[in-house]
Amino acid sequence: MSLDKTANRLEALGNPTRLNIYRILVRAGPEGLVVGKIQRRAAVPRSTLSHHLHKLIGVGLVTQQRHGTMLVCHANYAVMTAVVDFLTEECCVDSDDQCSEVRRKGAA
Repeated sequence: MSLDKTANRLEALGNPTRLNIYRILVRAGPEGLVVGKIQRRAAVPRSTLSHHLHKLIGVGLVTQQRHGTMLVCHANYAVMTAVVDFLTEECCVDSDDQCSEVRRKGAA
C-alpha cells in the first residue's frame, strides 16, 4: 500500500464521527449493518451519516450493497488490515538489536 493511500485512509478515520461509524461496522462483522442501524448506533442525523459514509467508501474502508430496499454497509477488513500492516511492517528496522524483541512479541 502506498504512503498516499494510507494517509488518505488515516485522514478519513481522523474524524471522531467517522471513526465511530467505522468501529460500529467493524464490530458488526462481515454481515455488515443496514444504514438505519448504523444511524441509530452512531446517533447522528441521516444526512450527516451519508456524508461520513461517503468519505469512508471513497477511501475503500467501507463498501455498500443494496439488498432490495435496504442498503447494507460493510467494513472492508482487507483494507483495514493493510493499513495496520503498513504502519507496523517496518517497526524498529532502524533501531538497535534490542528492538528486535519488540517485533517478536508483536508477532506472537
